[in-house]
Amino acid sequence: MASELENVRVAAIMTDGFEQVEFTSPRDALMEKGATVDILSPNKDQVQGFKHHDKADTFPVDMEIEQADPADYDAVLLPGGVINGDALRMNQAAQMFLKQMDDDNKPIFVICHGGWILISSGLVPGRTITSWPTLQDDMKNAGAKWVDQPVVVDDNWVSSRKPDDLPDFNREIMRILAEAEVSAETA
Repeated sequence: MASELENVRVAAIMTDGFEQVEFTSPRDALMEKGATVDILSPNKDQVQGFKHHDKADTFPVDMEIEQADPADYDAVLLPGGVINGDALRMNQAAQMFLKQMDDDNKPIFVICHGGWILISSGLVPGRTITSWPTLQDDMKNAGAKWVDQPVVVDDNWVSSRKPDDLPDFNREIMRILAEAEVSAETA
């Protein structure tokens, strides 16, 4: 049923160096159910995906993150990639966007190195989260409870470690969004 999430709009926040499959796999799963996925980035025109250390495809940017309004989105997707995660974590507009999404209790989906921006935004204290294993010290030092599991759901957050976890990650983001849609319909 392609229209299950037809009213859902997801912001994929990323910059050059993102792990391509950590964007395309959830994006495709979301779009298959009818959701809209917009790429928000500090880049003006396009973002460069990577497959590990090698350049992969480029994708057009739908909107500069500085122009985006969190009120226009139902959820946010943070793909990983070391280059992406490290560069994006210092972007003030992306941090503010995430803080507002979290304040509004909207779902945040994060995988691999995508969690660095959550640390820099001050959002991880008290959260249970997973990530690429090398981020565990960063997560713990920032006040999160880090666990080594394929997928972790903590309230409005869904986190995963790596591309191998994408089937579990995608399943949980679909479940969270479907539950949010049911809640919105009954409200």
